[in-house]
Amino acid sequence: MPRNTAQIADPISGDQLFQQRARRALPLLVRQAELQRPIIYGDLAAELAMPNARNLNYVLGSIGNTIERLAKSWKVDIPPLQALVVNRQTGLPGEGISWFFRADKFVELPIDKKRAVIAGAHAKIYAFPRWRETLDLLSLDYPTPNAADDVYAAAAFGGGEGERHRAFKERVAKQPDLFGLPKGTPVGRTEVPLPSGDRLDVSFDRQGIWVGAEVKPSTAPEPDLVRGLFQCIKYSAVLEAMERVCGGTRVVQVFLVLEGQLPARLIPLRNMLGVRVLEAPFK
Repeated sequence: MPRNTAQIADPISGDQLFQQRARRALPLLVRQAELQRPIIYGDLAAELAMPNARNLNYVLGSIGNTIERLAKSWKVDIPPLQALVVNRQTGLPGEGISWFFRADKFVELPIDKKRAVIAGAHAKIYAFPRWRETLDLLSLDYPTPNAADDVYAAAAFGGGEGERHRAFKERVAKQPDLFGLPKGTPVGRTEVPLPSGDRLDVSFDRQGIWVGAEVKPSTAPEPDLVRGLFQCIKYSAVLEAMERVCGGTRVVQVFLVLEGQLPARLIPLRNMLGVRVLEAPFK
């Protein structure tokens, strides 16, 4: 197997800022591929400490060109890893991905056809067995998460609900627009019992969509924020299961709503779990 590393890595081996960011971003995308989870543009930008997610186009183009060179060297088809970065609203990567698909008419496809194409690309990305080898060849390290202490601290956290939490929860319940719900959506219910024995902080029940929210006040310590991330994973699974067994067809969305900001060091964990976080909604 040819290992002309300099030639293969050229698109991300320079000193320009987008190339430096590409070297940091590529391992994160390999992580997402192994987790079988796409990542939102803004979430990736936050993990890279980039103030403007629009500048990711140069970063992702650099990664794409690097992978193309590697594919030619290995003489194998390597799926476009950068296609894992998607728009939150559409679930699609930017239109620049069409060049890597060699599909000039991709931009002209209706959105459902585009989603089918991207779903196929994602399946190939998840199935590709040589991402770690790619990192080794490019002298890049896999982003080993260092979240064990946070996870165990969250598991041991036993804080109860205080007055500030209750007040923030009530305020969130009165603002369905925070979640992109249309005008006229009724005020959300609070403390909704679930068959798992849990209680959902806030629930917006509307035809076609069910939005749940776990809320944390600004006084919540970091272990409670970590617990909130995992609670969202649990609630999402429970709500989806309730819809299936009850014959419902609503789309389920679960958010973690923070009165303050998610600490920067918890951004990788959020991205790995794929939890949608709303920060400081009333600032």
